Amino acid sequence: MTDRWADKHWLNVPGPFYTGMTDNCWTGRLHAPRHVLYGGEYYNEFIYRQPRTPDEIHAVREAAEQDPFDGYAYDGDERWTPEAVRAWWHGRDEVVEHVTGLIAEWSAEASGQTLDAAAGGRDFLAYLAGDLEADLRAYVFRLENGRDPAANDRVPEL
Repeated sequence: MTDRWADKHWLNVPGPFYTGMTDNCWTGRLHAPRHVLYGGEYYNEFIYRQPRTPDEIHAVREAAEQDPFDGYAYDGDERWTPEAVRAWWHGRDEVVEHVTGLIAEWSAEASGQTLDAAAGGRDFLAYLAGDLEADLRAYVFRLENGRDPAANDRVPEL
């Protein structure tokens, strides 16, 4: 079995779920459209929004079960470090550039599947520009303290 972390897709948003080398048949969004997108050199699946609720976790696990390469993993909390999360955040301009290019490509193709992927890309960009920073600050807090931050906790900067 491959080490998914060693093959971790560079677009995965830091968190417990991530992908390594996945099949590129675009099945992930069928099960977890608010969490899975395609990108990189081979248009592999990656996690662009970490699941929070039991239903969202179930959806991501369904996407993982459909991947014949067994490329999904759930040990991100043991692998990500606060420094690695910060480095990913500081490299987000490259993520934005890549996803923006994908949206243009998919929108031009204008098939049902590519239009859905383009919508997912726009959702990812909105998340990057909005709530993701706060989510990653809370994630760094959890990595450093072993628990989610409480309302009165000060979360670290990225």
